Amino acid sequence: MIDYALVDRLGIGRQMFFPRPDVSPPPRGAEDFRIEAAPEIAVHARLHSASRSSPTILFFHGNGEVVSDYDDVADVYRGIGLGFFIADYRGYGGSDGAPGFAAIIEDAHPIATRFHAILDERGFTGERFVMGRSMGSHPALELGATRPARLSGLILESGVGHLSRLVRFFSGRPVTPEAQALFDAHADKVRSIALPTLVMHGREDELVPVETAIEFYGMLTAPEKEMVVIPGVGHNDIFYRGRERYFAAIGAFTSAGPRSSP
Repeated sequence: MIDYALVDRLGIGRQMFFPRPDVSPPPRGAEDFRIEAAPEIAVHARLHSASRSSPTILFFHGNGEVVSDYDDVADVYRGIGLGFFIADYRGYGGSDGAPGFAAIIEDAHPIATRFHAILDERGFTGERFVMGRSMGSHPALELGATRPARLSGLILESGVGHLSRLVRFFSGRPVTPEAQALFDAHADKVRSIALPTLVMHGREDELVPVETAIEFYGMLTAPEKEMVVIPGVGHNDIFYRGRERYFAAIGAFTSAGPRSSP
């Protein structure tokens, strides 16, 4: 078990997390859930259903975002035949508690358990994928590495897959042997991922340089992997300005049939 609490002990959470509350009701056709993440702590999630035979994406959003920010985005996913299940972090949206790096990793597990149970209860038979945007890449990577059963693929968008780069950026401290051991264990976890993996990134990303994503992509040893770099877009406008290529890549990756590496 990797001790991600070290990231919190380095005191970088104050710089890393930007939680905001939001209790907006679900739009028509969506359904809200509270998922127990720890004793007396529940996180908020929302399901935007497509057809029972359609693929569904379990989505972890970026920092400063909340579930309701994706209500319109979910309509685009459903428009290409994908269900969309999005979860908040502790302290974000309608969730309890306070955010922490170890918590976003640990909470991915009860979220995934409930995700599968909800789809099973409703008779959904389509493939299931996990996706993380920006900070959400970390819980998505955790599930892709440790709970691949029942998942057909992993999608990372504008992700920060390099834990060492993330910690060095926020802490500015020399790397201790304890921190290096954490970085090595995390890298081993990334290399253990066998699920088909799609990495998407904006060429002009000003927060996570595309070179970082390319280096991370090189770490992946999954037999089937693909990287899509969208020109002319950055970290927070990739969805809007790069929408056509963004959804073409996701649609192709989540459709039935063989996938091939570039």
